[in-house]
Amino acid sequence: MNISAVSNRCPKPCPNFTHNNEKHYENPINRNTERGLTVLQSVGTSALVGGTAFGIASFLIPKTTKMRMGKAGIIGGVLGAVSLLLTLPANLYNTKVRAFTREKEMDVFSRDRELKSNILSEVDKEVQDEDVSLDKKIDHYATVQMANNGNAMMIKGA
Repeated sequence: MNISAVSNRCPKPCPNFTHNNEKHYENPINRNTERGLTVLQSVGTSALVGGTAFGIASFLIPKTTKMRMGKAGIIGGVLGAVSLLLTLPANLYNTKVRAFTREKEMDVFSRDRELKSNILSEVDKEVQDEDVSLDKKIDHYATVQMANNGNAMMIKGA
């Protein structure tokens, strides 16, 4: 049975409707997105620093001074740019390290889940097999449950 897209907004072999037997893990941590968000955060923080410097400078510069707002704007802009130049490299480095760490943690988590799923499917196949004795079935099932609960040191072959 072939299911096609309802509207022409989705291409004919719509990815939501295709059936794929293989499970491919896609890590949800995207380094480019993390980097972009870090740059946006640093720019926003520096703009806040520049705006605050502008407000303070406009308050401290006497009202009789010629081009008072222009001078305050230059001071705020310079302090904002200096703030961005000083903080952006460190923020980018920290984001790169955190993204790498989170990527590896997600890989370990997903592989653990995949391993448990494979072991449970093997135990399920064994339960369905009539040639395997009931004692072996119970032993393997108990071993898997102990491993799931963290009571076992290692999992024997299921």
